[in-house]
Amino acid sequence: MQIFDRKTALMDYLSSKKTTNSSIGFVPTMGALHKGHQSLMIQSTKENDITVVSIFVNPTQFNNPEDLEKYPRTLDEDTIKIFQIDPNIIVFAPTVEDMYQGKTVSQPFDFDGLENKMEGKFRPGHFDGVGTIVKLLFEIVQPTKAYFGEKDFQQVQIVKKMVEKNHLPVTIVMCPILRETNNLAMSSRNERLTLQEKKEAGIIYKTLIEAKEKFSSNSAKETTQWVQNEFNKNKEFTLEYFEIADEDTLSTCRRKNKNKKYRAFIAVFVNNVRLIDTISLN
Repeated sequence: MQIFDRKTALMDYLSSKKTTNSSIGFVPTMGALHKGHQSLMIQSTKENDITVVSIFVNPTQFNNPEDLEKYPRTLDEDTIKIFQIDPNIIVFAPTVEDMYQGKTVSQPFDFDGLENKMEGKFRPGHFDGVGTIVKLLFEIVQPTKAYFGEKDFQQVQIVKKMVEKNHLPVTIVMCPILRETNNLAMSSRNERLTLQEKKEAGIIYKTLIEAKEKFSSNSAKETTQWVQNEFNKNKEFTLEYFEIADEDTLSTCRRKNKNKKYRAFIAVFVNNVRLIDTISLN
């Protein structure tokens, strides 16, 4: 397995390996890998000649210093999991200094308003950080395809917009959410939950499923109110937001239109651990 911690070394290596017709698949991660990440890698290895996985906890996308400090860092375990999938996968695990060259700040981006919805509303500057690091990584790896999980649906739309506006020659592939046995969406942050908290967090997806049923015969406002009431009854969880939005524009659904695709988005705190999930409502 090839592991690089410097971008120039990775770029030189990729330059020596790829040909005119080579395809490069790229899976950007922040480590603490789980089966959801592994499913992205498996798809990439099937669809591309070369697969690169990055492991980098990006400081510019954290608006909460405590969340950044406590984010799990498990590089040794991560590389073992990657090797078990395919020993030919290339790992890029750079330092903050190497990526940001001593200037650990994000660039300002205009995502046509996508950045002001949901995650962006509650995490100021988050998507500037995401745009900054993903653009840097794309410039280094120069992938043919990049793979992201559906759980971060808003982030996927943001990255697509960044690719479009910067005319980057990469196809963004969104892959299905993988879930725990209780249907909790797999996430690196799940590692910070106790076994009991993880078990009880199954209520998040259960609520999304019930909200989908209610939305079929109720308005977005009525469905949202129902979700808020459900979490108000449960003192173990704090609902940050529940939003029903247009899949393409991420605009809040005010009145249902049969020609539009809608999606529910949710963010919940469990003992200061922030969990997100999403489900298509069509």
